[in-house]
Amino acid sequence: MVSVGTIVWLSSELMFFAALFAAYFTIRSVTTAAAAPGTETLWEQSTAMLNVPFSSVNTFVLVASSFTCQAGVFAAEHGKVGRSGSLANIRAWGMREWFILTYLMGAVFIAGQVTEYAELVHEGLTISSSPYGSVFFLATGFHGLHVTGGLIAFAVLLGRTFLARTFTHEQAVASVVVSYYWHFVDVVWIALFGVIYILR
Repeated sequence: MVSVGTIVWLSSELMFFAALFAAYFTIRSVTTAAAAPGTETLWEQSTAMLNVPFSSVNTFVLVASSFTCQAGVFAAEHGKVGRSGSLANIRAWGMREWFILTYLMGAVFIAGQVTEYAELVHEGLTISSSPYGSVFFLATGFHGLHVTGGLIAFAVLLGRTFLARTFTHEQAVASVVVSYYWHFVDVVWIALFGVIYILR
């Protein structure tokens, strides 16, 4: 039931992000149509500020975290909560080690997003500076909040495994549910990255 409830909730979140995509394309269409012929559009001026190589590396980190997250789920499904050997032996890792690594990668992604925001604000692009700034910061900002929510979920889940004396079926289910959310966040970012940074 928890898994089904999570999937239903994520469906509503998908509609929320679909609305942000619709706003992005609508505002882009309106501002581009309003530009004088032969002049550089607002979108061309604004997207030129984006650091695509930096964002590509940041995207790779987040996408890779989906694989480490899933490795943690596989360990949890086999009842392997902690490592059974040396920390250097990745094959011996349990759910905790994989989820801690996933947490760190998610934190790196957020730090990268904050760094990018700081650079864009320094260049004069803010949420109130232009229609592009509004949709850019709203779309990526809300996604960043969702990633932060995922990091909190990982921290709570890991805390529960350290406090509990035994690893229970409920904790294994919780790890699967958290992975659903994390994979959802990753897929949404891939779509955002494609639209905002690649298509531009």
